[in-house]
Amino acid sequence: MKTFRRLLTFVLPFWPQVLLATVLGALTIGASISLMSTSAYLISVAALHPGMDAISVAVVGVRFFGISRGVFRYLERLTAHSLTFRVLAKLRVWFYQAIEPLAPARLMSSRSGDLLNRVMADVETLDNLYVRVLAPPLVAIVVLLGMSVFMSSFAPLLGLVLTIFLLAIGLGLTTLTLTVNQKPGRSLTDERGRLRADLVDAVQGLPDLVAFGQEKAYLTKIRATGGRFSSAQTRMARLSGLQSGLNSLLTGLGVWCLLVLAIPLVTSGAVKGVHLAVIILGAMASFEAVQNLPQAAQLLESNLQSARRLFEIADAEPAVKPPAEPLPRPSGAGLRVRNLTFAYEAAPQTNVLAGINFDLPTGKKLAIVGPSGAGKTTIANLLMRFWEFSSGEILLDGQDLRRYTPVDARRMFSLVSQGTYLFNASLRENLLLAHPWASPEEIEIACRQAELHEFVTGLPKGYETLVGERGLQFSGGERQRVAIARALLKDAPLFIFDEPTANLDPGTERRLLKTLQRVTQDKSVLWITHRLIGLEAMDEILVMDQGRIVERGTHAGLLAQDGLYKKLWDLQNRALILREIKSWSAV
Repeated sequence: MKTFRRLLTFVLPFWPQVLLATVLGALTIGASISLMSTSAYLISVAALHPGMDAISVAVVGVRFFGISRGVFRYLERLTAHSLTFRVLAKLRVWFYQAIEPLAPARLMSSRSGDLLNRVMADVETLDNLYVRVLAPPLVAIVVLLGMSVFMSSFAPLLGLVLTIFLLAIGLGLTTLTLTVNQKPGRSLTDERGRLRADLVDAVQGLPDLVAFGQEKAYLTKIRATGGRFSSAQTRMARLSGLQSGLNSLLTGLGVWCLLVLAIPLVTSGAVKGVHLAVIILGAMASFEAVQNLPQAAQLLESNLQSARRLFEIADAEPAVKPPAEPLPRPSGAGLRVRNLTFAYEAAPQTNVLAGINFDLPTGKKLAIVGPSGAGKTTIANLLMRFWEFSSGEILLDGQDLRRYTPVDARRMFSLVSQGTYLFNASLRENLLLAHPWASPEEIEIACRQAELHEFVTGLPKGYETLVGERGLQFSGGERQRVAIARALLKDAPLFIFDEPTANLDPGTERRLLKTLQRVTQDKSVLWITHRLIGLEAMDEILVMDQGRIVERGTHAGLLAQDGLYKKLWDLQNRALILREIKSWSAV
């Protein structure tokens, strides 16, 4: 019930529409009952061959209720679905706002397909909750009270019997359905989520599955998941059939009991004979108000499970929390790091970073190098407020980085990360992500500086060319240059380049390095790389190994120390020499 009450909070702002939908629903069923009752009365009276005066009112009533039933039904559906779409739109916005602070730290353990399923399918599932679960019980209560009074006007016993059977379906069968469907409904939602997550993984990883010959093995996995989902659907279908059968049985029994009780009343003269058909057909039409409630109960558990899946993600504590009293946006880009220590929550005893110290005043060029897994990228993630560090301090413009809002802190950095994400849109739209108001001239300048403009002019549609899903229409090097163009277009006071030239050929790499050194001349630059190329221009180089700074100095000074940096330098040069020998041998 806690989940259900929480879902109702999304409806409360729209209570006038809920009230209107309930009234229109009651009027629709009321018009249907009136149509059946008036028609029954008209036919019964007409059988006695009275004059037109005796049936004229009934004729007008049949026409009125026949037309009004259609009008009320249309208005009720229009109002109910408009309400549903408004609530679902609010729910989607709320969910996105809830998961945005969780990225990337809290979402790394979630499968992309599962997240997609929660955002799309689980929210869409709640369509049933607001259309079939919320309004129908309110309508049923109104109809039940009205029909009890109407039937009691003929005989109190008829009103009592009709009330019992309406409650038997609306309350008894609904409660039974809700109890029986709890486990299958929950299983159906979970298995659907797993199947969609597996399918998304299969589509995204299809090239690798084919390359390693594992497509049949993964297909077997999908078939197994699909089989469990199909079994859950079968169980729900069987329960639906049972519920539908009991629904029809109780409706038929209710009408039959009323008929058995009403005939003696007509025979004794307590009820007029022309009212017998009115009682039976009116009662039969009134069951429409409760017949959908068991079906709604059958869907309720799967709806609540979808809601739980949404709340499970949305209720997670963000790794980085905004300060209670944030400072204004920093005006300077001076950066100081003191005794920085960090460990992932999954392994709190193992420090990824330990005792990191460095200064990056405005205009300084600082490089961080070291073998893979040394903790270089982790420093960039902490500066960007993607993670919260364990101890130590990061000072930006002389103030603790944590005292700024994450948004204000990130505005001070232009980041080129290893994992550049390109949206399935045009190249121009992907570039405008960094600077939405950039002019075409500014975009062209940034692309020229990133060694990208000549490539773009060779495309059929230039900057309007679609980059494809995740930018896969472009090569890794082209995507990397788009990321660099983005960073240059943002033009923040402090640049972080994380392996910016890893996917570039040597010629493009050398030209790009010279260009970046020129355009960032007055900027602070943090250069993270394992390629020891162009580091002669750096003011200071930090050499990291196993989360610690083991050496620091200039390029020439570190080579003279004959330490880790010198070993990495020799390994790189040896690899370059071997590559040159192979190329000459091929010639």
